[in-house]
Amino acid sequence: MPASAVLLEPRATNTGENIEFTKAVLAEADVKVSSVLLVSKPYEERRSYAMVRKMWPDVEVVCASTPMGLEEYASSVGDARMVIDMIVGALQRVLVFPRLGLAIEQDVPDTVVAAFERLCIEGFTSRFMAS
Repeated sequence: MPASAVLLEPRATNTGENIEFTKAVLAEADVKVSSVLLVSKPYEERRSYAMVRKMWPDVEVVCASTPMGLEEYASSVGDARMVIDMIVGALQRVLVFPRLGLAIEQDVPDTVVAAFERLCIEGFTSRFMAS
Protein backbone atom coordinates (compact mmCIF):
# COMPACT_ATOMS: atom_id res chain seq x y z
CA MET A 1 0.00 0.00 0.00
CA PRO A 2 1.45 3.38 -0.88
CA ALA A 3 2.10 5.78 1.99
CA SER A 4 -0.16 8.32 0.28
CA ALA A 5 -3.12 5.98 0.88
CA VAL A 6 -2.66 6.11 4.66
CA LEU A 7 -4.07 8.90 6.80
CA LEU A 8 -2.67 9.30 10.31
CA GLU A 9 -4.21 10.78 13.43
CA PRO A 10 -1.24 11.21 15.80
CA ARG A 11 -2.62 13.59 18.48
CA ALA A 12 -5.18 11.55 20.44
CA THR A 13 -4.50 10.61 24.03
CA ASN A 14 -7.76 8.73 24.58
CA THR A 15 -10.54 7.01 22.65
CA GLY A 16 -12.82 10.05 22.55
CA GLU A 17 -10.07 12.22 21.08
CA ASN A 18 -9.17 9.49 18.63
CA ILE A 19 -12.74 9.41 17.32
CA GLU A 20 -13.02 13.20 17.17
CA PHE A 21 -9.62 13.77 15.55
CA THR A 22 -10.05 10.89 13.09
CA LYS A 23 -13.36 12.33 11.92
CA ALA A 24 -11.59 15.66 11.31
CA VAL A 25 -8.68 14.05 9.41
CA LEU A 26 -11.12 12.17 7.17
CA ALA A 27 -13.30 15.25 6.60
CA GLU A 28 -10.26 17.33 5.69
CA ALA A 29 -9.23 14.66 3.18
CA ASP A 30 -12.83 14.62 1.87
CA VAL A 31 -13.14 10.90 2.65
CA LYS A 32 -16.77 9.80 2.96
CA VAL A 33 -17.19 7.21 5.70
CA SER A 34 -20.07 4.75 6.02
CA SER A 35 -18.43 2.22 8.34
CA VAL A 36 -15.54 1.99 10.77
CA LEU A 37 -13.55 -0.96 12.08
CA LEU A 38 -12.47 -0.60 15.71
CA VAL A 39 -9.50 -2.73 16.70
CA SER A 40 -8.93 -2.80 20.42
CA LYS A 41 -8.18 -4.96 23.41
CA PRO A 42 -10.91 -7.59 23.91
CA TYR A 43 -12.25 -5.99 27.09
CA GLU A 44 -12.45 -2.52 25.47
CA GLU A 45 -14.74 -3.42 22.56
CA ARG A 46 -18.05 -2.54 24.27
CA ARG A 47 -16.86 0.84 25.49
CA SER A 48 -15.25 1.76 22.19
CA TYR A 49 -18.36 0.70 20.29
CA ALA A 50 -20.62 2.73 22.58
CA MET A 51 -18.44 5.82 22.21
CA VAL A 52 -18.38 5.67 18.41
CA ARG A 53 -22.16 5.15 18.31
CA LYS A 54 -22.56 8.31 20.41
CA MET A 55 -19.93 10.47 18.71
CA TRP A 56 -20.37 9.24 15.13
CA PRO A 57 -23.94 7.90 14.93
CA ASP A 58 -24.17 7.85 11.13
CA VAL A 59 -21.52 5.14 10.60
CA GLU A 60 -21.79 1.39 10.91
CA VAL A 61 -19.43 0.10 13.61
CA VAL A 62 -17.62 -3.23 13.56
CA CYS A 63 -15.36 -4.24 16.46
CA ALA A 64 -12.44 -6.64 16.41
CA SER A 65 -9.78 -7.84 18.79
CA THR A 66 -7.38 -10.73 19.03
CA PRO A 67 -9.51 -13.75 19.94
CA MET A 68 -8.21 -15.07 23.23
CA GLY A 69 -9.62 -16.14 26.54
CA LEU A 70 -9.03 -14.43 29.86
CA GLU A 71 -6.30 -16.83 31.02
CA GLU A 72 -4.41 -16.53 27.74
CA TYR A 73 -4.71 -12.73 27.77
CA ALA A 74 -3.58 -12.47 31.41
CA SER A 75 -0.65 -14.74 30.63
CA SER A 76 0.33 -12.58 27.63
CA VAL A 77 0.30 -9.46 29.85
CA GLY A 78 2.11 -11.22 32.68
CA ASP A 79 0.03 -9.70 35.48
CA ALA A 80 -3.39 -11.24 36.13
CA ARG A 81 -4.32 -8.72 38.81
CA MET A 82 -3.63 -5.81 36.47
CA VAL A 83 -5.76 -7.44 33.76
CA ILE A 84 -8.70 -7.77 36.16
CA ASP A 85 -8.18 -4.15 37.24
CA MET A 86 -8.27 -3.12 33.56
CA ILE A 87 -11.45 -5.10 32.90
CA VAL A 88 -13.16 -3.63 35.96
CA GLY A 89 -12.09 -0.13 34.88
CA ALA A 90 -13.41 -0.72 31.36
CA LEU A 91 -16.78 -1.83 32.74
CA GLN A 92 -16.91 1.21 35.00
CA ARG A 93 -16.66 3.34 31.85
CA VAL A 94 -19.41 1.34 30.10
CA LEU A 95 -21.64 2.09 33.09
CA VAL A 96 -20.63 5.75 33.63
CA PHE A 97 -19.93 7.18 30.17
CA PRO A 98 -23.60 7.32 29.05
CA ARG A 99 -24.42 9.58 32.04
CA LEU A 100 -21.53 11.85 31.00
CA GLY A 101 -22.77 12.01 27.40
CA LEU A 102 -19.71 10.14 26.12
CA ALA A 103 -21.34 6.88 24.99
CA ILE A 104 -24.65 5.25 24.25
CA GLU A 105 -26.43 3.33 27.00
CA GLN A 106 -25.91 -0.44 26.89
CA ASP A 107 -27.65 -3.25 28.69
CA VAL A 108 -25.32 -4.83 31.23
CA PRO A 109 -26.64 -8.08 32.70
CA ASP A 110 -27.32 -8.07 36.44
CA THR A 111 -24.85 -10.92 36.92
CA VAL A 112 -22.11 -8.80 35.34
CA VAL A 113 -22.95 -5.81 37.54
CA ALA A 114 -22.91 -8.08 40.61
CA ALA A 115 -19.49 -9.48 39.63
CA PHE A 116 -18.25 -5.92 39.02
CA GLU A 117 -19.42 -4.87 42.48
CA ARG A 118 -17.73 -7.88 44.12
CA LEU A 119 -14.47 -7.13 42.32
CA CYS A 120 -14.67 -3.48 43.42
CA ILE A 121 -15.12 -4.59 47.04
CA GLU A 122 -12.07 -6.85 46.62
CA GLY A 123 -10.02 -3.82 45.55
CA PHE A 124 -9.75 -4.26 41.79
CA THR A 125 -10.13 -0.52 41.23
CA SER A 126 -6.69 0.77 40.22
CA ARG A 127 -7.94 1.53 36.69
CA PHE A 128 -11.01 3.48 37.76
CA MET A 129 -11.66 6.94 36.34
CA ALA A 130 -10.81 9.74 38.72
CA SER A 131 -13.96 11.03 40.37
